[in-house]
Parts: sequence; C-alpha cells; structure tokens
Amino acid sequence: MQKIRSGQLAALLLGSILTPALVQAAPASDAAIREAALKDDVAWDITEGLTTEVGPRPAATPQEARGREWAAAKLKALGFANVRVEPYKMPLWERVHDEAAIIAPFPQKLVVAALGNSGSTPAQGIEGEIAYFPTIADLQAAPDSAVKGKIVFVSHDMVAAQDGSGYGYYGAARRQGPSIAARKGAIAILVKSIGTDHHRIAHTGVQMWADGVTPIPAVAVSVPDAEQMARIVSRGQPVRVHLTAVSKTAKDQPSGNVIGEIPGSDPKAGVIVAACHLDSWDQGTGAIDDASGCGIVAAAALQVAKAGTPRRTIRILFAGAEEVGGNGGRAYYAAHGKEPHALVLESDFGADKVWKVDFTLPSGHEGLSARIAQGLAPLGIVPSRDKAHGGSDIEPLVEAGIPVIDLQQDGTRYFDIHHTPDDTLDKIDPAQLRQNVAAWAVTLNIAANAPETLGIN
Repeated sequence: MQKIRSGQLAALLLGSILTPALVQAAPASDAAIREAALKDDVAWDITEGLTTEVGPRPAATPQEARGREWAAAKLKALGFANVRVEPYKMPLWERVHDEAAIIAPFPQKLVVAALGNSGSTPAQGIEGEIAYFPTIADLQAAPDSAVKGKIVFVSHDMVAAQDGSGYGYYGAARRQGPSIAARKGAIAILVKSIGTDHHRIAHTGVQMWADGVTPIPAVAVSVPDAEQMARIVSRGQPVRVHLTAVSKTAKDQPSGNVIGEIPGSDPKAGVIVAACHLDSWDQGTGAIDDASGCGIVAAAALQVAKAGTPRRTIRILFAGAEEVGGNGGRAYYAAHGKEPHALVLESDFGADKVWKVDFTLPSGHEGLSARIAQGLAPLGIVPSRDKAHGGSDIEPLVEAGIPVIDLQQDGTRYFDIHHTPDDTLDKIDPAQLRQNVAAWAVTLNIAANAPETLGIN
C-alpha cells in the first residue's frame, strides 16, 4: 500500500466524509456560536472557581460534597433549568500517610503515593526485599517463589502521545499489578507511576482487587525514583525498602451527581447528555481532571441556549466518583437509563485543543457527521474513521447502544500531570480552553437541532 503523509490522510478522510451528496449548508448560527465561544469566559470561571473555592474533591468525602453544593449553585446562577443533586452511596478509601525509602544497599528516600483501594500498612510501616520486574508481563510469568514474602517493583516504558495511547496498555501495571502480586504472595507492590513526565512526583490512580484477593499495600513511585531504583537493582545487590502506606476505608458514604438542563422544544427527540466528572484525586486540585471538562460542557451548552431553544434537551452531567470506578456514571444509568437518549458526549481529557472528532452514530447519519465536521473545520479539527467510545461517565449509556461523539483533545502533555499534585489551575491554557468550548458548542448546536432520529427507542 502506498505510504500516505498525515496531511494527505486528513484531506482524504475529510473528503470521504464530506461528499457533495451529504454536505448541507451549515446553519446560519454555527459561525456565530463558534466565534462567540472563542470569547467565552464561563469555562474558565467554572474551572477557576471549582479548583479555588473547593480544591481537591476525592470521591465520597466532605470535599466532594462541597463540590456538589458549589456546582449546583453555579449551574442555577448560570440559568440552567432542573438543577438537582442526585445522591447515592458508595465505599470510601482515604489516604492517610505515604512514605518510602531504600534502606540498603544505597539508603535514600523515594517519592510515592498510594494507589486507590491500597491495603494499609501498620503505622510503623513494613520492610522487605525488592523483587523487580521490568514489565507486568514479567511479573505474570514469574513463579510464586520469586515473589512470596517480598515487595514487588514493576516498571514500564510509557511515552507521550497525542491521543494518549499507551495509558490503557501500560496502565495494566497499576490496574492489575497489585492483584497479581498479592496472589503470588507479595507483601506489597511498588509501581512506576503511569505517567510520561520526569518530575519527582508520583501519579496515583485507582486499582480494583480481583475476586478473592486479600489487599496488600499498593503504591506508585515517581518516574525518576523508579528509574533510580531500577539502576540500584542492576548493581546486583539485594535491595531493601521500608514502606509506610496507611489508609482507611468506610462503607456507605455519600456521593452524588449534579445535573442541569437546557430544555428542548421536542420531548420526543430525546436528550443529549454532555458529561464530565466532578470528583478528583486528593493530591492536586483537579483542574485538568476534570474541572476543565465541567467548565467546557456547561459553557458550550449555554452558547447553544443563547442562540435559541434547541430541539433536543441538553442535559449537563457533573458525575461523582469517576476516579474510583465510575460510580456516578452507573448511578446516572440506574436512574435515567430507560429515558430516551439521543446522543452522549464526555469531556475528560484535560483542556488542550480538540484536534479530531470521532463518531459512532446509527447507519444513515452520515449527513449529520458531515455537518458537524464542516462546523468544526474552522477550528482546526478533522474527522476521523475511528469509532467514538466515550468515557467512564457515559459508558453504561454507550454500552446500551446510545450514539456517541468524541471530541478528541491533544493529550501530549496530559499524562505528565494526570493524578499528580501538579494538576492545578496554572496548567490550563485559556485559549485552548476556549477552543474546546467552541468545538463543543458547534457540535451540541448541530446535534441538538438535527432533524435526524437519534438514539434508541
């Protein structure tokens, strides 16, 4: 097959989607909405307010509850209709104290952060010899005798990518590594942070214990410290580590979703859900993950409302407890899954510019995707042939067959910051944030007013 340059490929894809038979003239309001959104201040106001006035918002904590109160008040003040908090209960895991150090052969401290649902060490910590595995596959292949009674250390080779690819594959070290190590008899596991930076900060994140596994302490190590530890292991001497990872858990703690709506004129046309998640990890203030996403979807919906009443209702979902397993998305589906949904979208990949759009629409909706692509083109956004998949907050709806559109953001630097203390407001670029709002506003406006039948009935 002839090699095609990326620019040529984009042109071919655009041409294949925007065939003359399918292209319709963009609604007169599209350009106006796009230009107005590029001057938007609402997304920044929400992102700044949520991170400043609430700060970190770990799931099922009083801080997350303050976030819900703040968000509900903000949506009401902005003029959204039917604003409400929809509560549910869930288990709570909380970090208390993390600390680690190599005690032999070359004593030095390590920068660490316990992973979500980690087992707890005693207050005085534990000590053990390191069993090092360059990859999760190496750990899986190791005999139990190489692991039993030791502290497992797993590395990986994740690198930055525009589409964030690598997180799913290399993230297995964090997601499945603790259960594998526990089954083999390890007393704890250290995982090289699932990140692409070389800052001396650790990336936390959730992991779920496999059925029947007794939890052990599970801790992420900063990338530089993990590389340092690998070099020490390569010296050929036994490496011993002292680890303290104290945490606590509780059952049936309150969490919840915040919902607001731009009512549509045609109740039979179905609801469009524009989602983000309100919770964050405890180390930063959750600016890129995901206060900015909430700012984007709310600001975009308001831009549509300014142009007039849309045909379809646009429902804003600020989901709770995404970081620890998508509890908010499941709670939303339990409460609303039987309602007619036309389309779902989610913003949860930071606030850097949108660069492509993916569609998973019913057969025969090529005209709708073409109109959206046409409206996005002035923003430097190209359509792709990749299928849209959504994210955790809309996953149950997508699995039920609801159409989905992904406005794909540039993730080149996202995993430098993700789940770290560096996830703070200063990482948000206001110009790129506004480009996101414009992309979302154009997409929502076209979809909300589209004459096509969407969704499942």
